Amino acid sequence: MEETLTTILEEEEEQEETTDQPMPDVPQNPNSLASDGASDSHSESESDSDSEDESQQKVELQTLETELSSNPSNYDSHVQYIRLLRKMGEIEKLRQAREAMNLLFPLTPSMWQDWAKDEASLATTQPEAVAAIEKLYERGVFDYLSVSLWCDYLTFVQEYDPMVRDCLPAGISKARNLFERALTAAGLHVTEGTKLWEAYRTFEQAILLTIDESDIQAKEKQNQRIRTLFHRQLSVPLGNMKSTLQAYKAWEVEQGKVLDVESSDLDGISSHVATAYQKALEGYNARVHLEEQISRQDISDSERLQQFVIYLKFEESSGDPARVQVLYERAIADFPIASDLWLDYTRYLDKTFKVGNVVREVYSRATKNCPWVGELWVRYLLCLERGRASEEELASVFEKSLRCTFSTIDEYFDLFLTRADGLRRRLSFTGEVGDYSIIRETFQNASDYLSQHLKNTEGLVRLHGYWARLELNLGKDLNAARGVWESLLKICGSMLEAWKGYIAMEIEAGHINEARSIYKRCYSKRFAGTGSEDICHSWLRFEREYGTLEDFDHAVQKVTPRLEELQLFRLQQESKSTDERENSSKKKAREKRRPGSDLIQEQSPAKRQKDAAQNPKKAYGKDKAHEPNLVETNEVEEMNAKIDNENSRNEQMKDNNGKQQMKDSTRGKTKVYKDQCTAFVSNINLKANSEDIRKFFSDVGGVTAIRILQDKFTGKSRGLAYVDFSDDAHLAAAVEKNKQMLLGKRVSIARSNPNRNKKDNSHSDGQREHVHGADHSSTAGGSATQKHRVDNVPIKGKNTFAVPRAVVKPLGWTANEPKTEEGDEKPKSNDEFRKMFIKK
Repeated sequence: MEETLTTILEEEEEQEETTDQPMPDVPQNPNSLASDGASDSHSESESDSDSEDESQQKVELQTLETELSSNPSNYDSHVQYIRLLRKMGEIEKLRQAREAMNLLFPLTPSMWQDWAKDEASLATTQPEAVAAIEKLYERGVFDYLSVSLWCDYLTFVQEYDPMVRDCLPAGISKARNLFERALTAAGLHVTEGTKLWEAYRTFEQAILLTIDESDIQAKEKQNQRIRTLFHRQLSVPLGNMKSTLQAYKAWEVEQGKVLDVESSDLDGISSHVATAYQKALEGYNARVHLEEQISRQDISDSERLQQFVIYLKFEESSGDPARVQVLYERAIADFPIASDLWLDYTRYLDKTFKVGNVVREVYSRATKNCPWVGELWVRYLLCLERGRASEEELASVFEKSLRCTFSTIDEYFDLFLTRADGLRRRLSFTGEVGDYSIIRETFQNASDYLSQHLKNTEGLVRLHGYWARLELNLGKDLNAARGVWESLLKICGSMLEAWKGYIAMEIEAGHINEARSIYKRCYSKRFAGTGSEDICHSWLRFEREYGTLEDFDHAVQKVTPRLEELQLFRLQQESKSTDERENSSKKKAREKRRPGSDLIQEQSPAKRQKDAAQNPKKAYGKDKAHEPNLVETNEVEEMNAKIDNENSRNEQMKDNNGKQQMKDSTRGKTKVYKDQCTAFVSNINLKANSEDIRKFFSDVGGVTAIRILQDKFTGKSRGLAYVDFSDDAHLAAAVEKNKQMLLGKRVSIARSNPNRNKKDNSHSDGQREHVHGADHSSTAGGSATQKHRVDNVPIKGKNTFAVPRAVVKPLGWTANEPKTEEGDEKPKSNDEFRKMFIKK
């Protein structure tokens, strides 16, 4: 077997150098010992050379195998590996290598030709071997359009299929079907399609020779079949049309007609054939210049691709879908990874054919050639749904798409939605998907994957809103729908749209008390822009339309202080902006009158000493050094003041029965801390994490907790941190590291004192006192407790909303918060929690 394959490879070498070979019948001269010695020496050198080549090939083979094992998607390595195995004659490895490559990539027509030729050289006597090779050809013509591959396929069947070779009726029928398929695939190829037509006519003429001369009727029927083939070919715009016309005339002369074979006129040709020929000739002449442009060798690939696009627009304007499809196939065979070309091709097929195996097969090939294009996968799923594909096929294609790498997260998002859309339609209208759990699993997977990339985005809100609606309407599970919204609030709790969507679902379902409880949970939250005011006004509108007078009064009582606080904050911000603009304009005016940078440099030494004596802090730059700490202190003190005011108002708010109302979001926030051995670190590199800070203080030791302050909305570091130490000695040593470098920035370290009076503005020379903020985020390893937060309950599994109710936090769970009015410390059930907001 290996010798046969080696022989084929030797025959394929282009114009190898020929060497004179000794005649085998010439006897050797016994006296020519020197000649024998030279011959032996030459044979030994050739043997040594072959041995070196074989050793080098083995090393190269091992290198390629290592490369493919670590990076199986390396196309060039696959090609080199197959070429080397073919050269070495490693049959079994060669088969495996080709199959492995074809699992990942389509093979080129020449690679399919080589594969089929190799297999044909090994065994063609057994019917099983012939059938296996035919399957290889079938796989090859599926990948790309290739006239030469079709010709090889047709030739192989005629030579090696016994039924076709012996002209048996079943074999003739099989060959004719194969020829018709070839004409459908490539018979309209302007420059090469003639080869298939001529091969078909040659086959039919060979059949004619097998018919007995006495069977006049059979011979006439076969002649008519050949004549019809001529007529069909003459009606198609192809190259060498005049030669085809002359061949047709010559054949008709053989049948007894009188025609001028040498002339190009249509005298003696039937009118319908002449009309079709003239029309085809005009079509060919209209395409000649376009064919010349795409066949040019002196232009770049991008220019050639552009010429294909121009040609395609011409064919589309002519309105012949078959010609358009063949030209697209020709373009794709030359540019298989041009994603825009595949997109245009599939878009045209969707518009023209809508459904059918043709469209489905093209999408299958498109996603195999350009698997990184999410839009192709989305449209592939829609194509399968239009064609009433089975759920197994849809699920398989969807799973394949998720294993691809796309350039944007939006492509994954669109894929999940498309899959969910299809499942919803099948469940709603056809009932083919009997188990709603498939939809739930799809959404859960989408949430698990997309949440980390789409946090606080409208897309994630849209996904969960869609999911919750299906849980309610198709799944008939209200608790599951609420669980979807609750899981979203954990991810996007700072987005107003998430809360509004949850409220809208409860209102639509007629659950007014539940909607009211959600308003009470979120009205005091901080939302971007005017979102905080919007949710307050939305609550008031809700109570106007759905609530009682007592409900409305209660809402007004809760919302009014919040709106006043927001209005005051907005006025302060506007005033601050106005002052900054005025200061900026004044500064610019002063700079125009007197450039400050020049004056500073021109001051005399005596003048600079006088300024230093009058303002020693400015001279030594201490204000500048402590400025970040002062800003943080003021921010935290303002927050504590707000908490005090809010807590005071909450203590005074009672309902008509004298019962204390439920605490607001700021209630329970305190400024009490477990110890005072804390250092405040500022000017930290924003990329630093807790581990970096712990390493920075490793020489000091005694670190018990680290809390990096984070932005409430972005979650990013603010460059500030609190570091707790086990005792005062370690804290004092840590303060001594003030102004040392941490990740390229000089940090400021000061002792933190939460009991410092707000009005005390005295500062020591080497440290500054600070207060802890009640709303700061803590990193892993931090020890500060935040009593206003809800503890996370560990949930196992993906479908967190569908686990038993005893495990999932019920609606209104308030673990780690102060006791309710009734002093019940146990977690309340959903019904008990809702009754808290219903006026008796």
